[in-house]
Amino acid sequence: MKVARVVVLMIAIGAGGVAYVLSRGRPAPAPTPVPVAKSIETVGVLVARRDIGVGQSLNADDIGWQTWPVASASDGMIREADKPDAIKDFTGAVARGTFTAGEPIREQKLIRTGGSGFLSAILPEGMRAVSAEVAEDKRAGGFVLPNDRVDVLLTRTDPESQKNGTGLVTETILTNVRVLAIGQVIEDKEGQRSVAGKATATLELSPRQSEILASASENGTLSLALRSLADSSPNGPGSPERDASSLNIVRYGVPSVATTR
Repeated sequence: MKVARVVVLMIAIGAGGVAYVLSRGRPAPAPTPVPVAKSIETVGVLVARRDIGVGQSLNADDIGWQTWPVASASDGMIREADKPDAIKDFTGAVARGTFTAGEPIREQKLIRTGGSGFLSAILPEGMRAVSAEVAEDKRAGGFVLPNDRVDVLLTRTDPESQKNGTGLVTETILTNVRVLAIGQVIEDKEGQRSVAGKATATLELSPRQSEILASASENGTLSLALRSLADSSPNGPGSPERDASSLNIVRYGVPSVATTR
Protein backbone atom coordinates (compact mmCIF):
# COMPACT_ATOMS: atom_id res chain seq x y z
CA MET A 1 0.00 0.00 0.00
CA LYS A 2 2.85 2.33 0.83
CA VAL A 3 4.52 1.50 -2.46
CA ALA A 4 1.41 2.47 -4.41
CA ARG A 5 1.25 5.82 -2.69
CA VAL A 6 4.88 6.47 -3.43
CA VAL A 7 4.33 5.63 -7.13
CA VAL A 8 1.32 7.99 -7.39
CA LEU A 9 3.28 10.75 -5.69
CA MET A 10 6.21 10.29 -8.06
CA ILE A 11 3.87 10.44 -11.10
CA ALA A 12 2.28 13.67 -9.81
CA ILE A 13 5.67 15.26 -9.23
CA GLY A 14 6.82 14.26 -12.72
CA ALA A 15 3.69 15.68 -14.34
CA GLY A 16 4.17 18.96 -12.50
CA GLY A 17 7.75 19.19 -13.62
CA VAL A 18 6.83 18.55 -17.24
CA ALA A 19 4.12 21.25 -17.07
CA TYR A 20 6.61 23.73 -15.59
CA VAL A 21 9.14 23.04 -18.33
CA LEU A 22 6.51 23.46 -21.05
CA SER A 23 5.22 26.74 -19.58
CA ARG A 24 8.72 28.17 -19.44
CA GLY A 25 9.31 27.42 -23.10
CA ARG A 26 6.05 28.97 -24.38
CA PRO A 27 6.44 32.57 -25.71
CA ALA A 28 4.43 35.32 -24.02
CA PRO A 29 1.35 36.53 -25.96
CA ALA A 30 1.98 39.62 -28.10
CA PRO A 31 0.41 42.84 -26.71
CA THR A 32 -2.69 44.13 -28.48
CA PRO A 33 -1.67 47.07 -30.70
CA VAL A 34 -3.17 50.45 -29.73
CA PRO A 35 -4.80 52.16 -32.76
CA VAL A 36 -3.11 55.42 -33.69
CA ALA A 37 -5.54 58.32 -34.31
CA LYS A 38 -5.43 59.46 -37.91
CA SER A 39 -4.64 63.15 -38.20
CA ILE A 40 -7.36 65.29 -39.85
CA GLU A 41 -6.22 67.67 -42.53
CA THR A 42 -7.58 71.17 -41.93
CA VAL A 43 -7.68 74.53 -43.67
CA GLY A 44 -8.39 78.11 -42.56
CA VAL A 45 -11.87 79.27 -43.67
CA LEU A 46 -13.37 82.77 -43.40
CA VAL A 47 -16.46 82.74 -41.14
CA ALA A 48 -18.81 85.22 -39.50
CA ARG A 49 -17.81 85.97 -35.90
CA ARG A 50 -21.29 87.27 -35.08
CA ASP A 51 -24.73 87.38 -36.73
CA ILE A 52 -24.76 89.56 -39.86
CA GLY A 53 -27.98 90.96 -41.32
CA VAL A 54 -28.99 91.83 -44.86
CA GLY A 55 -27.54 95.18 -45.92
CA GLN A 56 -25.01 95.28 -43.09
CA SER A 57 -21.60 96.67 -43.96
CA LEU A 58 -18.85 94.37 -42.69
CA ASN A 59 -16.03 95.51 -40.47
CA ALA A 60 -12.88 93.62 -39.52
CA ASP A 61 -14.43 92.36 -36.27
CA ASP A 62 -17.40 90.75 -38.04
CA ILE A 63 -15.32 88.09 -39.84
CA GLY A 64 -12.30 85.94 -39.06
CA TRP A 65 -10.44 82.72 -39.83
CA GLN A 66 -11.52 79.38 -38.40
CA THR A 67 -9.98 75.93 -38.71
CA TRP A 68 -12.13 73.73 -40.93
CA PRO A 69 -11.76 70.07 -42.04
CA VAL A 70 -10.57 69.93 -45.63
CA ALA A 71 -12.97 67.08 -46.38
CA SER A 72 -16.00 69.28 -45.63
CA ALA A 73 -14.69 72.56 -47.05
CA SER A 74 -16.71 73.32 -50.19
CA ASP A 75 -15.52 75.28 -53.20
CA GLY A 76 -17.65 78.29 -52.25
CA MET A 77 -15.76 78.89 -49.01
CA ILE A 78 -13.02 81.51 -48.80
CA ARG A 79 -9.75 79.78 -47.82
CA GLU A 80 -6.90 81.52 -46.08
CA ALA A 81 -4.35 79.80 -48.32
CA ASP A 82 -6.04 81.24 -51.42
CA LYS A 83 -6.93 84.71 -50.07
CA PRO A 84 -4.77 85.56 -47.04
CA ASP A 85 -5.90 89.22 -47.14
CA ALA A 86 -9.62 88.40 -47.32
CA ILE A 87 -10.48 90.10 -44.02
CA LYS A 88 -9.02 93.37 -45.27
CA ASP A 89 -10.44 92.91 -48.78
CA PHE A 90 -14.01 92.30 -47.60
CA THR A 91 -14.09 94.98 -44.90
CA GLY A 92 -16.72 97.46 -46.06
CA ALA A 93 -18.54 94.93 -48.26
CA VAL A 94 -22.33 94.71 -47.88
CA ALA A 95 -24.13 91.46 -47.06
CA ARG A 96 -26.71 90.46 -49.65
CA GLY A 97 -28.03 87.77 -47.29
CA THR A 98 -27.88 86.87 -43.63
CA PHE A 99 -25.01 85.04 -41.91
CA THR A 100 -25.18 83.36 -38.51
CA ALA A 101 -22.19 83.31 -36.16
CA GLY A 102 -19.77 80.59 -37.26
CA GLU A 103 -21.21 80.31 -40.78
CA PRO A 104 -18.64 80.31 -43.61
CA ILE A 105 -18.59 83.53 -45.62
CA ARG A 106 -19.33 83.10 -49.31
CA GLU A 107 -18.28 85.76 -51.76
CA GLN A 108 -21.52 85.38 -53.73
CA LYS A 109 -23.45 86.77 -50.74
CA LEU A 110 -21.29 89.90 -50.47
CA ILE A 111 -21.32 93.09 -52.52
CA ARG A 112 -18.45 95.52 -52.84
CA THR A 113 -20.45 98.68 -53.36
CA GLY A 114 -17.52 100.93 -54.25
CA GLY A 115 -19.30 103.88 -52.71
CA SER A 116 -22.65 103.30 -54.43
CA GLY A 117 -25.88 102.89 -52.50
CA PHE A 118 -27.02 99.60 -51.05
CA LEU A 119 -30.16 99.27 -53.15
CA SER A 120 -28.33 99.79 -56.43
CA ALA A 121 -25.86 97.12 -55.34
CA ILE A 122 -28.44 94.42 -54.57
CA LEU A 123 -30.73 95.04 -57.54
CA PRO A 124 -30.54 92.26 -60.15
CA GLU A 125 -29.53 93.31 -63.63
CA GLY A 126 -32.40 94.85 -65.56
CA MET A 127 -34.53 95.58 -62.50
CA ARG A 128 -35.48 98.91 -60.91
CA ALA A 129 -36.21 100.08 -57.36
CA VAL A 130 -39.44 102.10 -57.41
CA SER A 131 -41.05 103.76 -54.39
CA ALA A 132 -44.71 104.53 -53.91
CA GLU A 133 -46.82 105.77 -51.04
CA VAL A 134 -49.13 103.17 -49.53
CA ALA A 135 -51.83 103.86 -46.95
CA GLU A 136 -50.64 102.69 -43.52
CA ASP A 137 -53.77 100.57 -43.02
CA LYS A 138 -53.46 99.04 -46.49
CA ARG A 139 -50.19 97.13 -46.22
CA ALA A 140 -51.35 93.85 -44.65
CA GLY A 141 -51.74 95.39 -41.21
CA GLY A 142 -48.14 96.55 -41.13
CA PHE A 143 -46.74 93.01 -41.44
CA VAL A 144 -45.12 93.54 -44.84
CA LEU A 145 -41.35 93.48 -44.41
CA PRO A 146 -38.31 93.72 -46.73
CA ASN A 147 -37.86 90.61 -48.91
CA ASP A 148 -41.56 89.71 -48.65
CA ARG A 149 -43.40 89.32 -51.93
CA VAL A 150 -46.69 91.10 -52.48
CA ASP A 151 -49.44 91.89 -54.95
CA VAL A 152 -50.13 95.58 -55.58
CA LEU A 153 -53.77 96.65 -55.69
CA LEU A 154 -55.17 99.94 -56.96
CA THR A 155 -58.44 101.35 -55.63
CA ARG A 156 -59.84 104.16 -57.75
CA THR A 157 -63.07 105.93 -58.60
CA ASP A 158 -64.95 104.60 -61.57
CA PRO A 159 -67.72 106.45 -63.40
CA GLU A 160 -69.56 103.23 -64.17
CA SER A 161 -69.51 102.15 -60.53
CA GLN A 162 -70.74 105.56 -59.42
CA LYS A 163 -74.01 104.83 -61.17
CA ASN A 164 -74.51 101.90 -58.77
CA GLY A 165 -73.72 103.97 -55.72
CA THR A 166 -70.25 102.61 -54.77
CA GLY A 167 -68.06 104.67 -57.08
CA LEU A 168 -64.92 102.60 -56.36
CA VAL A 169 -63.22 99.65 -58.02
CA THR A 170 -60.16 97.70 -56.94
CA GLU A 171 -57.91 95.84 -59.34
CA THR A 172 -54.61 93.97 -59.01
CA ILE A 173 -52.00 95.74 -61.13
CA LEU A 174 -48.82 93.90 -60.11
CA THR A 175 -48.33 90.41 -58.73
CA ASN A 176 -45.58 88.57 -56.88
CA VAL A 177 -43.17 91.51 -56.62
CA ARG A 178 -40.39 91.76 -54.06
CA VAL A 179 -40.39 94.40 -51.34
CA LEU A 180 -36.96 96.01 -51.01
CA ALA A 181 -37.77 98.42 -48.21
CA ILE A 182 -40.77 99.82 -46.42
CA GLY A 183 -41.06 102.58 -43.87
CA GLN A 184 -43.29 105.25 -42.47
CA VAL A 185 -43.49 108.74 -43.91
CA ILE A 186 -42.49 111.55 -41.52
CA GLU A 187 -44.30 114.83 -42.01
CA ASP A 188 -43.36 118.26 -40.65
CA LYS A 189 -46.44 120.17 -39.46
CA GLU A 190 -45.95 123.55 -37.85
CA GLY A 191 -42.45 122.64 -36.74
CA GLN A 192 -43.55 119.30 -35.28
CA ARG A 193 -42.41 116.06 -36.87
CA SER A 194 -45.12 113.39 -36.88
CA VAL A 195 -45.78 110.01 -38.48
CA ALA A 196 -48.17 110.32 -41.40
CA GLY A 197 -50.93 107.82 -42.05
CA LYS A 198 -49.04 106.37 -44.99
CA ALA A 199 -45.84 104.51 -45.72
CA THR A 200 -43.34 104.40 -48.54
CA ALA A 201 -42.87 100.99 -50.14
CA THR A 202 -39.87 100.40 -52.39
CA LEU A 203 -40.45 97.53 -54.78
CA GLU A 204 -38.19 95.60 -57.16
CA LEU A 205 -39.77 96.01 -60.60
CA SER A 206 -38.99 95.63 -64.25
CA PRO A 207 -39.02 98.81 -66.38
CA ARG A 208 -42.52 97.88 -67.64
CA GLN A 209 -43.81 97.35 -64.11
CA SER A 210 -42.23 100.65 -63.04
CA GLU A 211 -44.32 102.52 -65.62
CA ILE A 212 -47.49 100.76 -64.46
CA LEU A 213 -46.89 101.60 -60.80
CA ALA A 214 -46.02 105.23 -61.53
CA SER A 215 -49.19 105.71 -63.53
CA ALA A 216 -51.38 103.87 -61.02
CA SER A 217 -50.11 105.92 -58.07
CA GLU A 218 -51.52 109.05 -59.72
CA ASN A 219 -54.97 107.57 -60.19
CA GLY A 220 -55.96 106.11 -56.85
CA THR A 221 -54.88 104.48 -53.59
CA LEU A 222 -52.35 101.66 -53.54
CA SER A 223 -52.57 98.65 -51.24
CA LEU A 224 -50.18 95.75 -50.66
CA ALA A 225 -51.45 92.18 -50.36
CA LEU A 226 -48.91 89.91 -48.66
CA ARG A 227 -48.36 86.60 -50.46
CA SER A 228 -47.91 83.22 -48.80
CA LEU A 229 -44.43 81.70 -48.76
CA ALA A 230 -45.91 78.77 -50.68
CA ASP A 231 -46.42 80.90 -53.80
CA SER A 232 -43.98 83.76 -53.33
CA SER A 233 -40.76 82.39 -54.79
CA PRO A 234 -39.10 84.60 -57.45
CA ASN A 235 -40.13 82.13 -60.14
CA GLY A 236 -43.33 81.07 -58.43
CA PRO A 237 -46.82 81.30 -59.88
CA GLY A 238 -48.30 84.73 -60.33
CA SER A 239 -51.39 86.06 -62.01
CA PRO A 240 -51.18 85.55 -65.77
CA GLU A 241 -50.74 88.53 -68.05
CA ARG A 242 -54.12 89.92 -68.99
CA ASP A 243 -55.04 91.69 -72.15
CA ALA A 244 -55.29 95.44 -71.72
CA SER A 245 -58.85 95.43 -73.01
CA SER A 246 -59.92 93.38 -69.96
CA LEU A 247 -58.98 96.20 -67.58
CA ASN A 248 -61.01 99.38 -67.22
CA ILE A 249 -57.86 100.84 -65.68
CA VAL A 250 -56.49 101.37 -69.19
CA ARG A 251 -58.60 104.52 -69.47
CA TYR A 252 -56.68 105.97 -66.54
CA GLY A 253 -53.28 105.49 -68.06
CA VAL A 254 -52.27 102.08 -66.69
CA PRO A 255 -51.62 99.77 -69.67
CA SER A 256 -52.13 96.34 -68.11
CA VAL A 257 -51.50 94.11 -65.15
CA ALA A 258 -47.96 92.76 -64.89
CA THR A 259 -46.36 89.81 -63.16
CA THR A 260 -42.79 89.26 -62.12
CA ARG A 261 -40.09 88.22 -64.54
